[in-house]
Amino acid sequence: MSHMPENNSWQACRYCGKHVHKLQWHPNYRCPFCGQLQRLTIKQRLRITIDADSWQSFETVGTSTDFLDFPGYTEKLKRAQDKTGEAEAMCAGTAKIGGFPVVIGVMDSHFMMGTLNTTIGAVIKQVMAESVARKLPLILFVASGGARMQEGIFSLLQMNTILNQWSQLEDSKNLVVNILTDPTMGGVSASFGFKADYVLAEDHAQIGFAGKRVIAQTTHEQLSDTFQTAEDLLAHGLVDQVIQREKVRSQLITLLRIHFGGNHA
Repeated sequence: MSHMPENNSWQACRYCGKHVHKLQWHPNYRCPFCGQLQRLTIKQRLRITIDADSWQSFETVGTSTDFLDFPGYTEKLKRAQDKTGEAEAMCAGTAKIGGFPVVIGVMDSHFMMGTLNTTIGAVIKQVMAESVARKLPLILFVASGGARMQEGIFSLLQMNTILNQWSQLEDSKNLVVNILTDPTMGGVSASFGFKADYVLAEDHAQIGFAGKRVIAQTTHEQLSDTFQTAEDLLAHGLVDQVIQREKVRSQLITLLRIHFGGNHA
């Protein structure tokens, strides 16, 4: 089960299958039996990351529509919106973390696996532009299954247009921190996922391009149990640090203090 309704008293862990009471998930949604992290909604992520009452969302830059008349896409969008309570798989705005003002974007795998489409591409370009205009650090929580097939080549084009605008972000010298969460796959990992000044990853997150099964079938090799885990990527120098979810907020505050000084907490 991928979604954890706020009003559900009991929820089965998607890894070990044991039933966990909602009070046992808090505050960081780690299974008390197997220790695996559950995937967070946008609201859950913001709740454990930013300072209370500091969130200010940006105006919506677009609405996803079935402009290619892909069969069933309108219905899937409606189901995802009803299930998550979100308009799309990403939200963006300003907030404070430990007293430091930041621009922040959060992707949500519960909404069509956080797939990258034209709307999500527009939101990512929006947070980059706002970071530059406001001269604020950019914090991105990345979660995606890749490009959204229902929008075809237009989804894939987001990879290039995001990277094209990313150069402006780099020129601004703004601090950029990406936190890769479970899962970060496909075109998102292949484009902006690893472009930040600091690339952090939550422990045990699945991070890669093609899925493990596809790679195994293509290469005819036996892949290790840790293949495409955050820990494996750290061992190969692809991420800067693997962090337990319980320490993500404090690590972000540490990075902000290093770059901007003072004690805002």
